[in-house]
Amino acid sequence: MSEETETQIWDFGFSLVSEDELKRAEKDIINKKTNQLTDTQRKLIGLKEMIWPLLEHLKQDPMKNYIFWPRRTEKIDEFMKKIEEYVNKEE
Repeated sequence: MSEETETQIWDFGFSLVSEDELKRAEKDIINKKTNQLTDTQRKLIGLKEMIWPLLEHLKQDPMKNYIFWPRRTEKIDEFMKKIEEYVNKEE
């Protein structure tokens, strides 16, 4: 068996890296995850700010049994679309 054939048989697909390269890769991963977390937190705060006025308005005057809400379906559809666009927005 030639040396080349033996190398192909025993190649497990990994390579060696220096400690500095490993630390850089770890920092890159931590920075990416931190940015993702920050973006997620910002989006949650934004969603709260979008939904909170609706909830505050709905709880006003709880003694009334009915809510008058003209064009309800249209307005809800618009709001759902706005939330969907906001959540899926890439920044």
